[in-house]
Amino acid sequence: MYICIYFKKNSIMNLYNLSDTDIFLELAHRVKKRRLNLNITQEELSNKAGLHVQTIKNFEAGKTTNLLTFIQILRAFGDLDALDSFLPDPGVSPIQLLKLKGKERERASGNSKDNTNESSW
Repeated sequence: MYICIYFKKNSIMNLYNLSDTDIFLELAHRVKKRRLNLNITQEELSNKAGLHVQTIKNFEAGKTTNLLTFIQILRAFGDLDALDSFLPDPGVSPIQLLKLKGKERERASGNSKDNTNESSW
């Protein structure tokens, strides 16, 4: 799977070439641009999101934060549907459902092959 995002000058970059920190910084930059496009101050966003204004400042500055903060910001923007576009619910495969006799899968058995190229999480 090849994942791309548009950056500041509309040039396409492969996310796999970026560090985790660079991806987070791009996300923080996009949140700031979204806030500015909506003409919302950091204080107004903090009030709408139920967060301290310093939390918004830290997030936009690319300082470490948590996923809950990001969700609260998306909710304040009215953009929670972006999460569904980002990571849609895969549902249960009809074939898997038949194999499991109608029960949903609760754990993975892992692959029998050595996956040294796979992510550690």
